[in-house]
Amino acid sequence: MKFTKYISILVFILVTSMASAQIKFEAKVSKQKLGVNERLRVDFEMNQDGDNFNPPDFSNFTVIGGPNQSVSNSWINGVRSFSKTYSYFLAPKGRGNFTLAQATINIGGETYKTTPVKIEVTAAVDIPKDPNNPDYIASENIHLVAEVSKTNPYLNEAITVVYKLYVSPNIAVDNWNEIDSPRYNDFWSQNIDTQGQKVQNGTFKGEDYRFLILRKTVLYPQKTGKLDIEPLSLDIALRVPTNRRDIFGSPLMSRANKVVSAGNSTITVKSLPESGKPIDFSGAVGDFSFDVNTSKKVLDASESFQLKVAVKGNGNLKLFKLPKLSLPSSLEVYEPEHNEDINTALAGMQGSISDSYTVVPQFKGKYPIPSVSFSYFDLKTETYKRLSSDEIVIDVLAGPLNNSGDNTGVANNGKQPVTLGNHQFAFIKTKTEFTSVDSNFFFKTKGFWSLLLLPFLAIPLAIVIRNKKATRDADVYGNRIRKADRLAKKYLSHAKKSLGKKEAFYIALEKALHNYLKAKLHIETGDLSKEIINEMLGEKQVENEVILDFNKILESCELARYTPIDIVTMQEDYDRAAKTISLIDKQAR
Repeated sequence: MKFTKYISILVFILVTSMASAQIKFEAKVSKQKLGVNERLRVDFEMNQDGDNFNPPDFSNFTVIGGPNQSVSNSWINGVRSFSKTYSYFLAPKGRGNFTLAQATINIGGETYKTTPVKIEVTAAVDIPKDPNNPDYIASENIHLVAEVSKTNPYLNEAITVVYKLYVSPNIAVDNWNEIDSPRYNDFWSQNIDTQGQKVQNGTFKGEDYRFLILRKTVLYPQKTGKLDIEPLSLDIALRVPTNRRDIFGSPLMSRANKVVSAGNSTITVKSLPESGKPIDFSGAVGDFSFDVNTSKKVLDASESFQLKVAVKGNGNLKLFKLPKLSLPSSLEVYEPEHNEDINTALAGMQGSISDSYTVVPQFKGKYPIPSVSFSYFDLKTETYKRLSSDEIVIDVLAGPLNNSGDNTGVANNGKQPVTLGNHQFAFIKTKTEFTSVDSNFFFKTKGFWSLLLLPFLAIPLAIVIRNKKATRDADVYGNRIRKADRLAKKYLSHAKKSLGKKEAFYIALEKALHNYLKAKLHIETGDLSKEIINEMLGEKQVENEVILDFNKILESCELARYTPIDIVTMQEDYDRAAKTISLIDKQAR
């Protein structure tokens, strides 16, 4: 009886397994590797009809067709064959490695899922030539071109990239979407506003075309050698002519989607010549004028005046530092206020930058402000030029006299004459003190009683310490703050050790700022955007000025990767970072 029971159970399991094995629900793709300008077909096939089909979320693709449903039902030699397929046509939104998630369907009361499919999307690829293929027709009548102004510039010389979309009169463009933006690695870049541009008539490869300027970008190369400008890719909805005609003989138009790419561009960046390079050259390239002036030259002590150092012209104005001033020590000088008035056009940056110092003389006298030099590389003559300011004399008419008699700021060498006192030979003792060699008993001494009572005193002390440690361990928020402080100090320490090494210094400084914020604001690295940081610091009642200082430090870290930086500037950035972290700690609630 028991044997029959076991046999029945086994047969039931086998039948059920066979029935389950007979049901298939699969996801099939036309290709697992495709270019960003190609299309992907996805088929969800099943061998039994089902209900409640749910496709995956095609978040990294655009559905340009589907779902298309097809059913096949046939009998061959008394055997039924059934197949049902849901088909989708997808266009990738960008490059990368993606996964098509599981689709689900209900068959016979059970839910079945497909296996996830991995898809690799590469850069644009060549499309096979087929005169009857709408993609081929589109590719022959629409072109995206990147026009580079110069292919062999100097380091920090401005070049422009203009992206033009050429469209043949035979086709019509309905809309376009940018799916792959170029990454200007090793360039300082800025886009120029192209709003209000109209369609223009022109020629492409000798044929009449219409074109539209989509983007204008100014680039300043920050590295010598061969540099690649990655392509811009667009997904364009358009209408192309077909072989069919309407009743009037005009060709019928077919809607299509086409991904076009501007293609890669390579430029060769020349290094600036070493011959004749001034020792104070800070990376300025272009055509500039240099000026140093004061708001007043005659004043009284404790009055202030403005001392302005300014550079005007065309060139990489945002990518170099103005020269520092060397002023007499009797003049109190405050940190300069940096001002920029720069417009970026196709010719590059134009305008002026300046450092404005507030200076307050302390004593009566005449104070010379020595000549200041500024060097730059002139692209027209391909030579270095040095500009120097005139010496300026500040006449302080009224005020206290400088007792040192030094109004030029030349400090003494810090040496003082040696004065001998009566204590010079105090180490020579003239009296002798004798100590007894007899030993005293330790029992009942102060040391004895101290050691005896020490364990009893240590017990309550240990209890207090343990309770404080438990309280401290339970303070999760406080521990995170302390951890943030330790991390900030750790990386700030690394930054300080790297002073003089630009790349290592600013990497350590940026890590210190990011790790501090991650623990302070309880956010992850992926959420460290400027907008989120500003919002969360504002919610914690941190002053706007402190928030702005924090953003400026992060911008300095980013800018320093592309500009020459001296050790003085590194020290200033380090001090600002330490001060800003301290202020955030005090103000954040």
